Amino acid sequence: MFTKIKKGIGLTLLLLSVAYFTRGQTTNLNAPFLKEYLRRQQLIGNFNPDYSLTILPLTPELTDLKITEHKKNGWYGAIYGQKQALTFDHGKGSIKMLPEMIKGQYNSDYAFGVNDGAMIPNTGLQTLISAGFYLRYGPWSLQFQPELVTAQNLPYDGFPQQHWGTTWDQYYEWLNTSDIVERFGPYAYVEYLLGQSHLKYHYKNLAIGVSSENIWWGPGRRNSLLMSNNAPGFLHATLETSKPFETDIGRFEGQLVVGKLRNSGYLPPGSDYTFRQTPLYIPKRDEDERYMAGIIINYQPKWLPGLTVGYSSVSQMYREDMDSFDDYLPIFNSGKRPAAVVDLDVEQRNQLSAGFFRWASPGKLFEFYGEYGTNGNSKPFREMFIYPDLNRAFTLGFTKYIQLKDPDTYLGVQFETTQTGQTVRENILAKNSWYTHPYVRHGYTNNGQVMGAGNGPGSNVIFAEVSWNRNFTKLGIQLERIVYNNDFYYKRFEEIKDWRRKYMDLVPSFVADWQVYRFLVSAKIQYVNSWNYKWYLENSTDGTYWVSGLDKNNLVGHLSLMYLLK
Repeated sequence: MFTKIKKGIGLTLLLLSVAYFTRGQTTNLNAPFLKEYLRRQQLIGNFNPDYSLTILPLTPELTDLKITEHKKNGWYGAIYGQKQALTFDHGKGSIKMLPEMIKGQYNSDYAFGVNDGAMIPNTGLQTLISAGFYLRYGPWSLQFQPELVTAQNLPYDGFPQQHWGTTWDQYYEWLNTSDIVERFGPYAYVEYLLGQSHLKYHYKNLAIGVSSENIWWGPGRRNSLLMSNNAPGFLHATLETSKPFETDIGRFEGQLVVGKLRNSGYLPPGSDYTFRQTPLYIPKRDEDERYMAGIIINYQPKWLPGLTVGYSSVSQMYREDMDSFDDYLPIFNSGKRPAAVVDLDVEQRNQLSAGFFRWASPGKLFEFYGEYGTNGNSKPFREMFIYPDLNRAFTLGFTKYIQLKDPDTYLGVQFETTQTGQTVRENILAKNSWYTHPYVRHGYTNNGQVMGAGNGPGSNVIFAEVSWNRNFTKLGIQLERIVYNNDFYYKRFEEIKDWRRKYMDLVPSFVADWQVYRFLVSAKIQYVNSWNYKWYLENSTDGTYWVSGLDKNNLVGHLSLMYLLK
């Protein structure tokens, strides 16, 4: 623990020492109220409609928000305004401190939570602390915003040991093809990360540089198929649009990233188990780095205001297997072929892609969006249209705000559904799930957590929210239904004709965001009601078939505080 802290302090001093020779400050994706507030204000008509909000983090300016008191004197000005900055070298450079943030999360009985950045699956209390500075000099910008994560990491009941051998054997088909950690070791957890930091060179509407920030791609509010803040940010080089490009046919945005994904190094549960004299766990290539490349492009047609359409694609592989240019920059995931044709080079890559749309009506208080993704992305386009359900995942959602009597007060309604569970039997039997891969057996993860939809492979989620909103203040009630790894459920329990074991959470939540003096406060309380926890139940001794499974309850609390410096 102390070694990690020493390394983090050393890295901090190193960056501070070079800061003097290093244009915009970006939104922090781990401050959920910022993303939510800007999206709400855009639909109300108070935030710049040129942004598609499908590539995050943003680089907003003070003029992008129309609410005068928030721009100049409120929290928005404190974060994005320049009045707090100290200038030097005759105005060529400026530096300012970034808002300090602390996030706390508490799970009473077992791990629960997604889209929480560097936080880990944890029972007990964990905190994330973030602070830093933003420095600009000419076309250069340096944002240094590290994160310190501490977690109690208390023991809890995971995948039950009471499952019989064949269940463990089949569950390991998923554990051996992904690096999704159930518990991060037996002790308290401490990690110091670069967090939401970057060093970039800006030219007009473009920026190029290196970053460790979390990335969000796609139109979803709750889930993204390819890039989200469910896992910690990873170190990457980036070429991106800092502002949309205006053309005669509309606006364009995009980003190209290449980087290194981190292996967790933690063993899955029951890694010492054997079945029929064969070890269940197959060791992964933890010593080998994983290289990831991805691209996203979106377009807002001039003739259809409010519409955004886009394409995104990612590819990862082990660095030792890279021997061609296609491996370093597989922009459109080349290697399209019929299913019967085997391409060994393509088989070494874990490839995902998605197309998406967002139809937003700034000032008219409504948006509708969707994302459709394919896992593997090696089949020809003709085959994709013939078999649209093959290897697919999708998200659909809408948001509607209704103005109340007070002109600044709105009733909000949100709905979103995401499915990564498969419906084609061949996929289920082949265990070809999203975020897993038979060759890149760490799956699409970073530091033990999925980089896309946080509930993981084979999961189906329905989310609904009703909220009261006034400027920054929000009070809301949410309800979420989460079905976990339906691919495993159907593969294991359909073949033995046991229909009782679907593992599902029903989660009512209360959320609140508000400002107190110079604090932005965000709070959430969740009651997690798990049915058939980890697909487990015990048969009745009297022969009754329909019996209750292992049902559990969990209380989850979230509290985020951001302090706005003067």
